[in-house]
Amino acid sequence: MKNLNKSMWRRLGLLILMVAAPILTHSQEAPWMRNRVISPQIDPDGSVTFRLMAPGASEVALSGGWMQGWGTMEALVKNDTGLWTITVGPLQPEIYTYSFWVDGIRTLDPANTLVMRDGSRHESMLRIPGTGSDLYAVADVPHGILSKVWYDSPTLGMKRRMYVYTPPGYESGKGKYPVFYLLHGGGGDEDAWTTLGRCCQIMDNLIAQGKAKPMIVVMTNGNPGDAAAPGEAPPKKDGEAQGGIFNMASGQFEKSLVEDVIPYMEAHYRALSGKANRAVGGLSMGGMQTMNFGFDYTGNFDYYGVMSMGIPDPDPSGRSWFQDVDNRVVNMKKEGYKLYWIGCGTDDFLYKAAKNLNAKLDEFGLKYTYRESTGGHTWSNWRIYLSEFAPLLFR
Repeated sequence: MKNLNKSMWRRLGLLILMVAAPILTHSQEAPWMRNRVISPQIDPDGSVTFRLMAPGASEVALSGGWMQGWGTMEALVKNDTGLWTITVGPLQPEIYTYSFWVDGIRTLDPANTLVMRDGSRHESMLRIPGTGSDLYAVADVPHGILSKVWYDSPTLGMKRRMYVYTPPGYESGKGKYPVFYLLHGGGGDEDAWTTLGRCCQIMDNLIAQGKAKPMIVVMTNGNPGDAAAPGEAPPKKDGEAQGGIFNMASGQFEKSLVEDVIPYMEAHYRALSGKANRAVGGLSMGGMQTMNFGFDYTGNFDYYGVMSMGIPDPDPSGRSWFQDVDNRVVNMKKEGYKLYWIGCGTDDFLYKAAKNLNAKLDEFGLKYTYRESTGGHTWSNWRIYLSEFAPLLFR
């Protein structure tokens, strides 16, 4: 053995490795690697197979954002290994969320690392590639920067957090930019438009394609009693305002954005001032707040985007979300604006409210752009609305 030259040692070592490798690979492979579950599996035609390993479960169902009707679910089928499977579709190109229901308990897909949070609710996520969802994907284009910013809000008596998107080139440049204040809906928070709405990807891609002007996008927490998203804010002190959507109609958020947020942005960012350089838009609760900005803060914005919101009919007691609407519309007409954009789905529970808003603007001779789509009160619609509204701004 001592007389073996280096070449023979190499050959002998290689032979030992070739013989031992299969044995080592099998013996050292973890059980989860040998039984790895692939879910979701997206096929080229848009069909999707979901799998869940749950040998002890009696029944497993799937609920997904593509399903029609509240609470709709489809049952998975169990094989002799305890693997539950279902194939759905083909689905149209879009981002979808889904959950498994295991013996009546909702759970995420443990094989899928893509998770979206909507308020206090989490769901697994998938994207069907194609023309309808390409704008939501991370593309090989220049990217903006998303910052999580704490600012003082004397109006609300607390420090609050907002997300600020600065477009590609902002960090290395010196120019100033117009600002788009983008508002979430009830139950959401400052994270909603980036996590669920894919705002950063949409803006990156629109700007790269030359379809939207480079702009700063500010996403605040629209709940005036909350400093930030759940788990991200200091504990509330005794006597502090109740959080969530309970005081969404108080007008305090609108006041704080005008008196606290806009001055902060124009002092700390290269933000253009004046109404011609500011836009505001939002969905559902954020759409209501956008309408209030148009009614009551008419000198601050030239661009309004109302998504899935309008003027609801009064409730049986005669109460309405909007008071003294006629005088407030007259106030908006006197000040003027460049764009008033409304978007709503035909299956949205606020569809009638959106039509009422159209009728009210018609009554007073105000111009607006109305976008009617299929579907309901969903992020599938709101992402589309953002992708169509943003290119119209600051033109």
